[in-house]
Amino acid sequence: MKFYKDIHMNPLRTLIASLAASAAFVAHAQVTIGASLPLTGPGSGLGIPVKRYMDLWPQTIAGQKLNVIVLDDATDPTQGVRNAKRFVSEDKVDLIIGSVNTPVAAPIAGVAAEGETVQIALSPVPLPDDRWTFRMPQANTIMAGAVASHMKAAKVRNIGILAYADSYGEVWIKDLGAAAAKIGTPVVATERFARADTSVTAQALRLVAANPDAILVVASGSGSAMPHKALVERGYKGKIYQTHASATRDLMRLGGKDVEGGYVVASPAIVAQQLPDSNPSKKEALALTKKYEAVYGPGSLNPASGHAHDVVIILEKAIPVALKKGRPGTKEFRDALRDALETTGPFVLSHGVLNWTKTDHWGYAPDTGVILKIVNGDWKIE
Repeated sequence: MKFYKDIHMNPLRTLIASLAASAAFVAHAQVTIGASLPLTGPGSGLGIPVKRYMDLWPQTIAGQKLNVIVLDDATDPTQGVRNAKRFVSEDKVDLIIGSVNTPVAAPIAGVAAEGETVQIALSPVPLPDDRWTFRMPQANTIMAGAVASHMKAAKVRNIGILAYADSYGEVWIKDLGAAAAKIGTPVVATERFARADTSVTAQALRLVAANPDAILVVASGSGSAMPHKALVERGYKGKIYQTHASATRDLMRLGGKDVEGGYVVASPAIVAQQLPDSNPSKKEALALTKKYEAVYGPGSLNPASGHAHDVVIILEKAIPVALKKGRPGTKEFRDALRDALETTGPFVLSHGVLNWTKTDHWGYAPDTGVILKIVNGDWKIE
């Protein structure tokens, strides 16, 4: 009876108590993030560094505890979809991160869109509708432009391509072809191979026979060394380029002397010390390198781990804005988070300056990419 009486005789006290309880609930709410990463399979050389950096993430952002659920997608699109469906239907996540591999990130995007949940993709995934998907890596068009510019300066007259037979490979074939056409340099031979292939002998022989001045290898992570070595072992003497998915030390570790002199298009993140002081990304690239290598050792930094670093910078700006319109775990918060990602940039990241908008979920400027040369088993900015 006392409780009943207090409610009716002290409405102000009841209102204050209710508001205090609500405030306490919001203050102790948590932002739930689901990450689908290739911790096994061909893409693990990229997925594991992301997981390692996520282990270094802060416990809270804007007073909200981060509840991070990491699942292995095994570099398999079907498993990636299963993970995404679990995130949306069971875990009720506020945000999906992943995958690092384009063929896995693409179907995850479909699940994210259907569940009206933001996806931050860690691959440059092309989509017909990206209203709910934001990419951390640079668009292939930007990186293909950097490759073509370097080829022009090097007086490359014609090009060959050895690419993954999947969406990542096909987009690069298209984008480099377009960039090369602008500088009047034709693509004279194109070969494809599967991510799981252990040999590309036949494709390498055909490319060597075509004898282009330069060949672009479109692969990723540790899978980049094998096709590069195959070309050298079959007698190719021209210039060999790799994409930004190959800008890892696995390429040098597995490729050895065969990859010496090769070129890789990359972001500023992995060559912090070589960046001029005028580069806006130098500060974050240095911070990333120091933090990651203090835990995992010198030379361990991977561009994928840089994306995990940059996600935190973005969320530290976007989450406080989204909290003004909803609490974590609600549709209002998910909608507000998407809006915040589109309006709170530009973000100065280790990978470049990113500015997502309502009409651009890629965000990087055309001059973001840098060309690295492998010299004595290390990177050197060209």
